Amino acid sequence: MTEREKMVQGLPYDPLDKELMAGRLNARRLVRRIAEIPMDKEKQRRHIFKELLGSTGRRFYIENPFICDYGFNIHWGENAYANFGCIILDAAPVHIGENVMMAPGVKLLTSTHPLEFKARNSGIETAEPICIGDNVWIGGGVIINPGVTIGNNSVIGSGSVVIKDIPENVVAVGNPCKVLKKIDN
Repeated sequence: MTEREKMVQGLPYDPLDKELMAGRLNARRLVRRIAEIPMDKEKQRRHIFKELLGSTGRRFYIENPFICDYGFNIHWGENAYANFGCIILDAAPVHIGENVMMAPGVKLLTSTHPLEFKARNSGIETAEPICIGDNVWIGGGVIINPGVTIGNNSVIGSGSVVIKDIPENVVAVGNPCKVLKKIDN
């Protein structure tokens, strides 16, 4: 099994593997190309995003700057939007549903490290997927941690740190993020 296969399956992997290092370099090259294209040339930007990301809807928009680890693990839904400064560390798959709105400075972080320092110092990592349902609104500066799922139609308040799954149809806020109220749709 390759280090990439281990990484995507959530098994311990070596991030210094040559294939993974090449994948990160490719993502950085593509992100730099996107950043160099004028914002009024959306068709060109979208073409490179489609090369970078694992899959996309037909209509989507991602503001610059955008940063990701690999890109190939990101699946971007139809009509989903990310405002300025979105960071996605996609060592594990990241699924972004349809009609998702992300405010500035949102971070989706799939990578994790051992708690025990000797294991952590070995450099071996693991990653857990993130799944964001349809019609989700994520406020500014939100951090979504490894392994989290956010249910359809929910709203995550600005500045929240999401460490556990959030159900459908709720407003959730805080650090750690907790459900504040149910939304009647």
